[in-house]
Order: sequence, then structure tokens, then C-alpha cells
Amino acid sequence: MTLTEISSDDFKKMSRDDQVLYLTENLRDLSEDLVDPGIDLLIGAGETEFAISLAKDSGRIKRAVEIAVDEGDFLWAALIAKKAGMEEESKRLYIDGLKYYVSLEMYGRAISAGRALGLPQDQIDHLFEAGVRSEGRKMDMGRVRYALESVAVSLENALVGRDDEMAEDLRGAMREERERALRRAVENQEE
Repeated sequence: MTLTEISSDDFKKMSRDDQVLYLTENLRDLSEDLVDPGIDLLIGAGETEFAISLAKDSGRIKRAVEIAVDEGDFLWAALIAKKAGMEEESKRLYIDGLKYYVSLEMYGRAISAGRALGLPQDQIDHLFEAGVRSEGRKMDMGRVRYALESVAVSLENALVGRDDEMAEDLRGAMREERERALRRAVENQEE
């Protein structure tokens, strides 16, 4: 539906879906009178990335940052502010983002914010370790064991008919790991 410039009256006559389509396809070529209502319409339609882009590209930097923060995307908000020369605002957004991401256990994003802030490596490592612990708590160990057992069976099937040294080493390693897993399971049951 790429069109040349249309009037705001013609835009208002379009269905909401057609308005959203028009905005997304003509994001960089909108008339000034369609930008602000277009941003609001895109937000209302759940097209926040387009709304942020429209706000940013049309010079509405504070609005773009505000929308990104409302969506919890502090990294993008900080980057927009930084590119606009708003260094202090960018730093504040990275700090706020770091706190926000840690509170939601979004450690990958927290690490990105920490790196942008220039945190020392030991603090970045701490965030990484916290992320590993968080993911470990979320894991269904039964499914992990099943997946590992499936991989082991597939590997055994691939080794059928092979009697070379590498195949024997793999079979031995798999046998040892199964024995260790069995011992851990018995120890866990005894506790």
C-alpha cells in the first residue's frame, strides 16, 4: 500500500488496519501532520518498534526514549539518547536498565547494560554467574536428563559397527558418565 503523500483527512478515512499498514510502509516519508498521531496509532496497534523508529527519525528523541522505556527496552532507549548527544541521559538509562533487568532476572540484557557502563570485569562476571544460577533454577532437570539420554542413544547408534579407538573411547566415556549420573541419583535419593 505504498502511496505518495496523503492528506490527514484522507488518512483519517482509512480503516485502522490500513492506517497502520500505510504508516509502516511509509515511515520515513510521512507528512509532519501525520507523525504524532501516527506514533500514537502505532503504539495502540502494538507496533512499538515502528513507533520508536518514527519518533526517533522525526526528531522526537524524548518521545522515542519514553516509548522504549515504557516497553522495558532501556538498552535501545540509552542508545537513542547517546546517538542524540544526550550522554548523561544515556548513562542514567543504562543504570536504570541494569537495575530493571536484574530485578526481572534478564541477565543477558543486564550484562549488556553493565558493559555499556564500563563496569569492571568482576562485576560483569558476577552478573553472568547470577544469570547461570537463575537459568539453572528454571530448568526442568528431568527434561535435561531425557535430552542427554537421547543424545547418548543417538551417539551409540552412530557408533554401531565401529571398533576403532575413538569409538571405544566414546563408549567408555559414556559408560563412565552414566555410572556417575546413577551414583548422583542414588545420593540424592538418600538425602
